[in-house]
Amino acid sequence: MTTLTETSVAGNDDRRENNQNTTLNNIEFTAIDQKFMVALDVDGTLVNHDGHMSPGVREAAQAVVAAGHEVMIATGRSLNATLPIIEKIGIERGYAVCCNGGVTLRLHPDLENGYEVIHKATFDPAPALRALRERLPSAKYALEDADGNFLSTERFQDASFGVEAVGVDFHTMLESTAVRVVVFSTENTPEEFNEAINHVGLAGVTYSVGWTAWLDIAAAGVTKASALENLRVRLGFEEHLTVAVGDGRNDIEMLTWAGRGVAMGQAPAEVVAAADEVTHSVHDDGAAHVLRSLL
Repeated sequence: MTTLTETSVAGNDDRRENNQNTTLNNIEFTAIDQKFMVALDVDGTLVNHDGHMSPGVREAAQAVVAAGHEVMIATGRSLNATLPIIEKIGIERGYAVCCNGGVTLRLHPDLENGYEVIHKATFDPAPALRALRERLPSAKYALEDADGNFLSTERFQDASFGVEAVGVDFHTMLESTAVRVVVFSTENTPEEFNEAINHVGLAGVTYSVGWTAWLDIAAAGVTKASALENLRVRLGFEEHLTVAVGDGRNDIEMLTWAGRGVAMGQAPAEVVAAADEVTHSVHDDGAAHVLRSLL
């Protein structure tokens, strides 16, 4: 485990710099010949927990995009909550991973709305919902269906949904096909969520517990890493030319997958343990330090 410094550079020590410079907002970066596949988490990485992206992070991300690296968002957010981040850092062509790997987008300005969904992993949420409801009766439940709609109980709404959730009864949720299920409680701790999950099992799905009593559920075997690996193979990147930055438990597989996995400074211990490096916290523009090291 190493601590990232401002001058750290990923990849081989014998890479040669070319003569191309990238100038952005009066900051000049020298582009490097070797191009990387760069996967970036959003909340707690590119933006703070109020949803704010600092000018330093935005400029560094835009510069890495402009330098020709294959930059892609890899987030637990749903599609409509991801698109503004893609636009903010200037990705017009490429790919993005949403819903913790449940949805993969191809981006191109010639496409309608600038993107198309090229992969969507759905699952039957009923077994997991029934088991959790029995153990966590006071929790709130939300579900993204195969058409991108959000169904929720208890007037549950979150910015990561990207659309207004429609209130439904629990039975309606059980009959739906899901891309993403979210469980949240103000009355439980993350430890109590882990205890409930261990008690009920949750077979046939992939899940991660957030900073609070927040649970994200996807189809079995679906993670940010699984979606990124499909893209890596599609794009022909060698494994050592992959970089990932994240801060949450849903980033653990992604950080392990990457040739260079970087944890944010505020990340929990188990996330740090999965990473190769640790950068500054989101409050100190840690993502910008990583991104500048690629220039």
